[in-house]
Amino acid sequence: MFARLKNLDERIFDNITRIHKPAMNKIMLTASRMGNAGIVWWFVCLGFLIHPYWRFTGLVIIFAIGLTSLMGEGIIKHTVKRVRPCHEMEEEDKLMNNPRTFYSFPSGHTASSFAVTSVIIFSGCPVYVCLPIALFSATIGFSRVYLRVHYLTDVVVGMLLGTVCGIASVMLFNAIVPPEVFYNIQY
Repeated sequence: MFARLKNLDERIFDNITRIHKPAMNKIMLTASRMGNAGIVWWFVCLGFLIHPYWRFTGLVIIFAIGLTSLMGEGIIKHTVKRVRPCHEMEEEDKLMNNPRTFYSFPSGHTASSFAVTSVIIFSGCPVYVCLPIALFSATIGFSRVYLRVHYLTDVVVGMLLGTVCGIASVMLFNAIVPPEVFYNIQY
C-alpha cells in the first residue's frame, strides 16, 4: 500500500512539474509564504476577535490552530519522520529554499488552513466568508505540492487533520461555553 502511495505521489509530482511557469511560481510562493507560521490565519482571527459577535469564533480559531500544530508538528511529524521531497532534489530543481523543518508528513500549512476553514464553516459564518477562506486554504495546500516541499499525501492528511481538529475545537468550545452564553456577555 505504501509503495502505491509513493508511486502516486511521484506521478503527481511529474504532472505538476509540467505546469510550472514563472508567473505561477510567484503566485504559489506568495500563497505558501502567507501560510508560514499561520500568518494569514492570525490576521483572519484578528478580524473575528475585533467584532464582538464573532469573538467566540476567533477564540475557537486560536484553539484549533494550537491543537492542529500540537498534533501535526509536535506529534505526527516526529513519529512518521517522512523526509520532504525537496531534501531529495538537486538545487537547480527547487523552487524555494528548504523549509526549516526536515519532515513533511502531514503538511502543517495545510492542516492549519483547514482547521481555520472548518471552524469558520461549523461556526455558522456566512458563505461569502467561508468560500474565499476555503479556496485560499486549498490554494495553500496545492502550493505546497507545487513548490515540491510536500507530497500530495502530506497535503491530504493535513486537510483531514485540520478539519478534524477544527470540528473538534468547535464541538469542545460549544460544550464548555455555548455560543449563546458568550454572545450575551455585555461589552
